[in-house]
Amino acid sequence: MTTETTADASRLDAYHFYEDDWEDYDHLREGFEWDVPERANIASYLCDRWANDEGRVALYAENEAGAERSYTFAELQETANRLANYLAERGVERGDRVGVNAPQKPETVFAHVAAWKLGAVSVPLSTLFGPDALGYRLDDSDAVACVVDESNLDALRAVRDDCPALETVVTVDGDPDGDETDFWDAIDGRSSDFETVDTDAEADAIVIYTSGTTGEPKGVRHAHRVIFGHLPLFLTTFCNMELDSDDTFWTPSEWAWVASLFDVVFPGLYYGKPVLAYAGGPFDAEKAFELVETYGVTNFFAPATALRMMMQVDSSKYDVDDLRVIASGGESLGQSIVEWAEDVFAGAAVHEGYGQTEANLTIGDCTALMEFREGTMGRAAPGMEVAIVDPETAEPTVEAGELGEIAVRYDGNPVCFKEYWRKPDRTERKVKNGWLLTEDLGSMDPDGYIAFESRTDDVIISSGYRIGPVEVEESLASHPAVADAAVVGVPDDERGEIPKAFVVCTAGHEASPDLATEIQNHVKERLAAYEYPREVEFVDDLPKTETGKVRRASLRDEEGVGSEETA
Repeated sequence: MTTETTADASRLDAYHFYEDDWEDYDHLREGFEWDVPERANIASYLCDRWANDEGRVALYAENEAGAERSYTFAELQETANRLANYLAERGVERGDRVGVNAPQKPETVFAHVAAWKLGAVSVPLSTLFGPDALGYRLDDSDAVACVVDESNLDALRAVRDDCPALETVVTVDGDPDGDETDFWDAIDGRSSDFETVDTDAEADAIVIYTSGTTGEPKGVRHAHRVIFGHLPLFLTTFCNMELDSDDTFWTPSEWAWVASLFDVVFPGLYYGKPVLAYAGGPFDAEKAFELVETYGVTNFFAPATALRMMMQVDSSKYDVDDLRVIASGGESLGQSIVEWAEDVFAGAAVHEGYGQTEANLTIGDCTALMEFREGTMGRAAPGMEVAIVDPETAEPTVEAGELGEIAVRYDGNPVCFKEYWRKPDRTERKVKNGWLLTEDLGSMDPDGYIAFESRTDDVIISSGYRIGPVEVEESLASHPAVADAAVVGVPDDERGEIPKAFVVCTAGHEASPDLATEIQNHVKERLAAYEYPREVEFVDDLPKTETGKVRRASLRDEEGVGSEETA
């Protein structure tokens, strides 16, 4: 452990290994050692240490109307300091929870940084949440303040009386009512001087609620040290071992999830790089190309669904050669996306990354130092010990190539969560035998490449065969008539279970028995004969979690086959 005060926030050489020459990925993993300061405040590393670099841009911002604005790190610091002073005047103290219910806007970053400067704990909240979802999280976390965007102001107002701890509401772009205060009015006249409090690296910094599909959502408690845990894979998978002076980072995903905040926004700011904030509504593939060109985006993180939408756009009219790395996660990319992206973006590296709210950025590709292997998520990040364990015993006894549960070594790993907020029993089920259990099934080949198979409760057992729905879904998605697909197991008298596919058609294709047969044959020709979906149902859309993942539990419920599932 490095001993330094929070205010130092000095360069930590361990997280600049991209500047060195490495023979291969094995040598990098062997040479890497964690360096986690005993005292650390995320705000100091993301904001304060860059504020004296005049003109260094922290955020590019554009809204749906096309209005553009940029903020330097000095402006980020001044604004966050003013907000911290306002919140302090309102009684927010060290350890208090502060909700951040805003989309891709600069105010979202200002709010997180201001909370950390106070020693408070930020709670990111999706603007997609309705009153019930929002109210549960605010009440469960005992949030004393909330920065809320106009898009979700009505939802907050509907449940505010059910959140007794919530005393301060700051609105973004909305008309404040009652004791609510507009963001910019709140900081108007406040001092821009504020000394970031000194915090232990183990002190709570953020509570992120999982988007569980059954039961109550779980608040995942992360300490200030979590920022360091994300940096190794950020450098390997999201940067491909290269950081340049003109880099700009962007993800179209909402800034309410661990994947957007800690895969892109916060690591980008850690290294003093600008992040694009685009508050333009639902994802638009044409606009995505325009933004990449306009802002010279070099590092782009997007779910496979967004990339598939971009594949339908005529990219020839855009200059997107600056894009150097495309990272994705949440679902497998598929070779067709990889080949398309490499062609359209002038040979950009296309990487897959893996993680979850409790232990993010643990596995990924790094084509600068290792080969890309189709069908895998890459290898464990530097500093991470990942194993395939027996789901029942949590023992790493699973042989290479065999199916088991993906597990991450818990002790001494700064990326791992501390515990679930007020749910010790769930924490005990999550961490066993020194391993954080991901509840995902996968396999590892002799070279350490890890392949995702399915969630532990998604496996379909048909005539004794174990079928992972992801592989079938990927095969379905490669058919030109399939825009989106999900597969679940449904009861069958003969085989016990059979795979059933729910298919959304692409424009220009209409559902029909003939198309269903064609799609079934498409899969049968590409996978094992027992894996093809023996039933196909065409639907207008698929149920999704707040993070955009298919909610298979809802499909199983529709079929009368319920089971627990988390997202």
